[in-house]
Amino acid sequence: MQTSQTFSLSKLSLPTMGCGTWAWGNRLLWGYDESMDGGLQEVFNLCVQNGVTLFDTGDSYGTGKLNGRSEQLLGSFAQAYSGDNKNEICIATKLAAYPWRLTRNSMVAAGKASAKRLGRDIDLVQMHWSTANYAPWQEGALLDGLADLYEQGLVKGVGLSNYGTKRLRWVHQRFRDRGIPITSLQVQYSLLSTYPVTELGLKDVCDELGIKLIAYSPLALGLLTGKYSENNYPQGIRGLVCRQLLPGMKSLLQCLGEIAVSRNKSISQVAINWCIAKGTIPIPGAKSVEQARENIGALGWILNAGEVAELDQIAASLKKKMVQNIFQTQ
Repeated sequence: MQTSQTFSLSKLSLPTMGCGTWAWGNRLLWGYDESMDGGLQEVFNLCVQNGVTLFDTGDSYGTGKLNGRSEQLLGSFAQAYSGDNKNEICIATKLAAYPWRLTRNSMVAAGKASAKRLGRDIDLVQMHWSTANYAPWQEGALLDGLADLYEQGLVKGVGLSNYGTKRLRWVHQRFRDRGIPITSLQVQYSLLSTYPVTELGLKDVCDELGIKLIAYSPLALGLLTGKYSENNYPQGIRGLVCRQLLPGMKSLLQCLGEIAVSRNKSISQVAINWCIAKGTIPIPGAKSVEQARENIGALGWILNAGEVAELDQIAASLKKKMVQNIFQTQ
């Protein structure tokens, strides 16, 4: 069994790597249907057995009538699981800053609704995005509601998502006045999305404030798996992204491939391990046992400084990169 190091933050211990569950219930982008549920339970089991005990979800995950499906699945999987590391399972959900959520009580109600879908208390509750870019007046009440969930003992930790350094410091001060620590901040981060760390300096600020940085989309929607080529694009929106970026990232894929061969690893494992080497917790998604096993192979070893520097240099030279989340703040 391959276990992972943990980081103690407030009342939570987070593993070296987690599992993102955006695809669990998402038909539009990821082709989910209910027939996948048995396989997803196997994914969940395999992850937990191998020390990947953090599962990231959101109350907005799930397409159309399946809204909230990811939370429901995670709750049922956690309840059914009875193997090693059961007590270490950490379910982190994100509450959306919907336009109709205007009061602190609306966020408390949202947290309680998520807990009901999960069938258990939330371990880590996160603000899914900041409203600073379009409705800054809305955000204060929502953050107060997030803090209320912590003060009322309904969650073990509070985190943020898609925040930059300036907005992070603002929230940190607001929470510090109430004695509430920020456990984590998650942003889009990969070799094709270095902006939050290289340009905003988020890692340094998180280290200063005692906040763990979580990297979502560490494989850049599959672009960093080596599975796709100019003759083999995925369908739908991801295919459009591939067509835009894949032709210009040959040097990066070549470097990843060379390191993978020398390490006896896969390209995706090297890409995930790069995030770990950067001091972040990557949360790659997995829809199958094969994908989960592939992700787990990124644990138990670490890229050396020379390999990281080589990948950094090539990533910095790329003319086209992943588009940032529209809610990412400064």
